[in-house]
Amino acid sequence: MTINEVVFIDSLPKLDLHGFDRNSARVAINDFIKDNQKMGNEVVLIVHGIGMGIIREACINTLSRSKDVIDFKSVYNNRGCMLVQIKI
Repeated sequence: MTINEVVFIDSLPKLDLHGFDRNSARVAINDFIKDNQKMGNEVVLIVHGIGMGIIREACINTLSRSKDVIDFKSVYNNRGCMLVQIKI
């Protein structure tokens, strides 16, 4: 499954980053990706919120640098979420 084939995001494994700072969000994202790789989940959802965009920026930077991420994009009707496709 690719991130373009996802219809129901509520059934995906989810990481909620509300209340995190930049550094703990980075660590949580990397751990979440590794854990879901081990479980065989190909697509996951990261909720970073809207706010001032600090956590969103940290999320984008972390996902861009990860060798375990194939692709990621914002959810069509929710700017506070990111769909992520992981290498299995």
